[in-house]
Amino acid sequence: LRRPSRWLAQATLTNPELNSGFVRVVYIPLMTHQRALGTYLREKAKQFPVITLTGCRQSGKTTLLRSLFPHYPYANLEHPETRGFAQEDPRGFLAQFPDGVILDEVQRTPDLFSWIQVASDEAKRPGQFLLSGSQNFLLLERISQSLAGRTLVSHLLPFSLQEQFAAGIGPTNIDQAIFRGGFPRIVAENLAPVDWLPSYIQSYVERDVRTITQVADLELFQRLLGLCAGRVGQLVNYSALAGEVGVSDKTVRQWIGLLKTSHILFELPPYHRNFGKRLTKSSKLYFCDTGLACSLLGIHSEKELATHPLRGLLFENLVVLEILKLRFQSGQKSDLHFWRDHVGHEVDLLIGPAHAMTAIEIKSTQTLHPSLFDGLARFGDLADVSAKDRLLIYGGDQRQVRTNGMTMPWSKIEID
Repeated sequence: LRRPSRWLAQATLTNPELNSGFVRVVYIPLMTHQRALGTYLREKAKQFPVITLTGCRQSGKTTLLRSLFPHYPYANLEHPETRGFAQEDPRGFLAQFPDGVILDEVQRTPDLFSWIQVASDEAKRPGQFLLSGSQNFLLLERISQSLAGRTLVSHLLPFSLQEQFAAGIGPTNIDQAIFRGGFPRIVAENLAPVDWLPSYIQSYVERDVRTITQVADLELFQRLLGLCAGRVGQLVNYSALAGEVGVSDKTVRQWIGLLKTSHILFELPPYHRNFGKRLTKSSKLYFCDTGLACSLLGIHSEKELATHPLRGLLFENLVVLEILKLRFQSGQKSDLHFWRDHVGHEVDLLIGPAHAMTAIEIKSTQTLHPSLFDGLARFGDLADVSAKDRLLIYGGDQRQVRTNGMTMPWSKIEID
């Protein structure tokens, strides 16, 4: 049972009725118990017959489900024998699990979804099927066809800053937070991002993207991925990207759609309320892990990041992503936007509906200056957002209440 302190050894009898005393030892990452999404999933498993957990590869989906529901049997449909059984005899396969089951990589057996639908309708048992998968573009397609209205779909992204600090292994500075990102293997096992992330990218492209027939040239797809990293936090221009990659505008849209569905990228849409000014109509592009963006940009160390021209935009990505994770953890929709008018006045992030909006400005500087609130004050006057609902999230460590808004440190982001 000797393991590093970040691991929890849990011993359980395989069958209490046997006198053999055989013990199965299961090692569960201690940080699993810190995942903020866990509380939400436990509650929803009491209401929905099917729970579906999506997210990028290696975000901790399987580990989370197995720790939340330790008494559920687990079937990995990536395994050839298990998949073969499920494909050849789906009714018999599901009959093994009358009291619930965790089905991993379930998108590998598309015909099984119809049988899950039938079984859940017959049993009418909450939390009967817990599904997870990393090829989200295939998983969500099957869900929409067979399980619409029967399943709760939730998203698990890599560790948030909040989860890292709660576990006592949070980053010590902004550059470390951006450079290493939040993938559990890197954070919990202290792996070097420069070693792990390039392999992750290669595995994603070769394993997931290759399954999509539209992506005929993987080299061009990887070029697009690198170009997206160079545009982090900036407006998406599909035509410009198409010209640089050497494919059609339609192809670029399809490929970025794939990157979004598989939780590599996400887009932040503009806020369209008319204040008598022309507003931008393009979305801004962000990565679901800042460490991944750094790897694609060829950044090899925190020291290199500190002087990189995109550091400010990568910090913006970090903060927007953190707030997105906080919303997913509580089962909320994204409901995030930014605002920019035709002359460049901008607010980095808007949360919520017009009648209860929070406006956020994001700055990597550690020094507070009144001018940092100018954008918030301008938008607050236009949209009638009070000073208490204007936040400046910045690179420092001070919480302050000011005339034009409030300050919040990057390491202590809390949004109601």
